[in-house]
Amino acid sequence: MYRRILVPVEHSPADDTILAHVRGLAKRLGSAVVLIHVADGWVARNIKELELRESEEMREDRAYLEEVSARLEAEGLDVDAVLAAGDPAKEIAAAAERERCDLIAMATHGHRDRHGHPRPPVAGGCGQGQHRDSITTSDEDSDSYGESREEIKK
Repeated sequence: MYRRILVPVEHSPADDTILAHVRGLAKRLGSAVVLIHVADGWVARNIKELELRESEEMREDRAYLEEVSARLEAEGLDVDAVLAAGDPAKEIAAAAERERCDLIAMATHGHRDRHGHPRPPVAGGCGQGQHRDSITTSDEDSDSYGESREEIKK
């Protein structure tokens, strides 16, 4: 059903929540996982136009992506990682298209839309006008995934 699952990560506890869901889904369906982190600091937003070098923050982001990728690969998952720079919503939508992902899985921080549904801050701009599925989880509900969260941290 889902061949490639795009998972935006932000180096926060919310990552553990969504990765617990995605790990199980990817294993059941045989899906590849594409991790993306969008660096959005000043250097990241201006790196191309001003021909800047990666900032320390971006190097730390790259190391985090490599660490998470290695853990998931050690569990037998097919994982790719993308470090993007700029506007998170635009970069996530572009990566979903470029990487041919048919599902975007994101964590939230308890933000809700007008109907009370969980929504990550960048979700409003991700995938607009595109035909792909998305799932979100809330880190508010992370207690029910405590066991899975510990597995991710190993």
